[in-house]
Amino acid sequence: MIAMNEEANLPRTLESVKWADEIVLVDSGSRDHTVEIAQSFGAKTSFHAFGGHGEQKNVALDLCTGDWTLLLDADEVLTPELQREIQELLAGEPAYDAYWIPRLNLYFGRWIRHGGFHPDRKLRLFKRGAARLSEGVGPHSTPQFAGPKGRLKADMLHYAYPTMGIYLEHMDRYSSDIAPLLQKRGKVSKSVGAFVWNAVLNPAATFIYNYFFRLGFLDGREGLILHINHSVYVHWKFIKAWRLGQGKE
Repeated sequence: MIAMNEEANLPRTLESVKWADEIVLVDSGSRDHTVEIAQSFGAKTSFHAFGGHGEQKNVALDLCTGDWTLLLDADEVLTPELQREIQELLAGEPAYDAYWIPRLNLYFGRWIRHGGFHPDRKLRLFKRGAARLSEGVGPHSTPQFAGPKGRLKADMLHYAYPTMGIYLEHMDRYSSDIAPLLQKRGKVSKSVGAFVWNAVLNPAATFIYNYFFRLGFLDGREGLILHINHSVYVHWKFIKAWRLGQGKE
């Protein structure tokens, strides 16, 4: 895993993987006790200046020596059921070289099970060297593996956004990271029609699709808040790309 200033999340995460043969953590300059906490769990730690999410995770992958690699974020936790499923899988002869893991996300104190946010499968378990993270694509970099993939059943818990403040800070940062990528792809809303679609209709359509057609309303008031603000995030990233296209930000 990679980390920076994750002392609040790290003990919970590392406790769920303390059975692993090795734990590798690449820190990018924490000013809290992240490194000390990792080392208390026997993790091998190293420093590497942050150069992008995919780039940083590839640095961590290159430090792993085991036959299989489990890639985690510092706010993700393996349930006991998932721990047993992985251990039993690797104790035998896995049918695939890479596996999807379903992820259950926590938003504002509620586990979100609808609206396209579950099972939220992530490719996180694979043979060492079989997968690499895509680089230069901002915070949504994912492992790339071309072969057939298996699916695990038990959930990985993602303590994503326990408070509204953390959610808004992350969405502001993520939209700022993605805006230059949209600019490079020419998504800068030059015409009035493109601006209306990207900044208004696209966010509205995203809300309608996720909240109604994908049953996001079943997650109560937290689901409503999530899908409204997720649509605002879509609005933000296109507005920021538009501003970049104007040379103003």
